Amino acid sequence: MKKISSTLLGLSMALVAASGHANDKQLVIGTNNWAENIAVANMWKIVLEEEHGYDIELTDVGKSVLYSGLANNDFDISLEIWLPTTDKEFLAPYKDEIDVHDVWYEGTGLGIVVPSYVDIDTIDALRDSADQFSYQGRPTIVGIDSGSAIAGLTDEAIDAYDLPMRQLYSSDPAMMAALDDAYQREEPMAVTLWSPHWAFAEYDLKYLEDNQGVFGESDDIFWFSRKGFAEDDPWLTQVLNTWHMNDDTLGGLMATIEQQGDPVEGARTWIGENRELVDTWLAAGE
Repeated sequence: MKKISSTLLGLSMALVAASGHANDKQLVIGTNNWAENIAVANMWKIVLEEEHGYDIELTDVGKSVLYSGLANNDFDISLEIWLPTTDKEFLAPYKDEIDVHDVWYEGTGLGIVVPSYVDIDTIDALRDSADQFSYQGRPTIVGIDSGSAIAGLTDEAIDAYDLPMRQLYSSDPAMMAALDDAYQREEPMAVTLWSPHWAFAEYDLKYLEDNQGVFGESDDIFWFSRKGFAEDDPWLTQVLNTWHMNDDTLGGLMATIEQQGDPVEGARTWIGENRELVDTWLAAGE
């Protein structure tokens, strides 16, 4: 009886240890409903769950909730913060409660975008051509959600340039549907867009020159986390600090997802086609 009890005790302790190890690998990633954010979040979810035993939860929230959630330990990490300009106001209240880690994409773009066939090149010129950019019966710049940084900057641009236009808040998919419809008919359309985004691979587009600098200089994209995450998971921290993508690799990931119409299957396909690159990121944690 003593031998059986010892065996059962050993098994119980092993199960507890295994359970504790699994719990250590539970991870909540805060996400935004943006094309590049959806792409990289699903890419990392697949790699970490299927190859490294993590249990990943992707939680889609608004910008303000994302930052407060990281500060309050509701999320472990998030994969996209634009600095030094675009997201600085979101970070400011929580800069002592959030850790910003390494850059994974350099040289973003941000602003008002039109198809290249449109015959204006500046936001100043948009003021005099506003009537050409009618959408749902009013001169319009079609944007994304009202809580995003680009929406706030676009409102500032409307005021700064005295544009006789409204910004119509929607979502990335709704905005792209409006752009696609206008593009197919070669009609004027103004939208808020950013680089990286798969749209630049699918359409011939251009940023309108921002002579007043409302949209700021180019940013870099970092990943960021709750306080103490680097100490809790040094392996993943090193892997994510090594992770780097450019227009070709990130554009390819987003385009594959867009073509397949599913972020999970598209990301899985891209991982298979870019195995060597993914392995270089993972090797950094060894």
